[in-house]
Amino acid sequence: MSDRIYIRDLALRCIIGIYPDERRERQDVIINVIMEGDLSAAPVSDQIEDTINYKSIKKAIVRMVEDSAFNLIETMASRILDICFEDDKVRRATVTVDKPGALRFARSVAVEMARERPA
Repeated sequence: MSDRIYIRDLALRCIIGIYPDERRERQDVIINVIMEGDLSAAPVSDQIEDTINYKSIKKAIVRMVEDSAFNLIETMASRILDICFEDDKVRRATVTVDKPGALRFARSVAVEMARERPA
């Protein structure tokens, strides 16, 4: 059984898209991250070293996304997964990237990717 840490509705702005009008102005993206691992030591020790440091992961995601200019939200999601796995305690991660307003008549378009740390 895995414990989970969620980063919910991280709203950022970046250049994202394949069309010229998407490449001119920053657009909104909404990022959700689920990180799974064994966090059983954290409640006992009450120390950050025994859990997934979601603040440092969030900072790395913000830095990467705001400096990026990806064509695809799939690429962004994959890079966010890479950031999650920089923390050795993360055993599995799921990332959803929403691009609000990407399609007319749709609130959002999203991609979700999940990966496990190789055994």
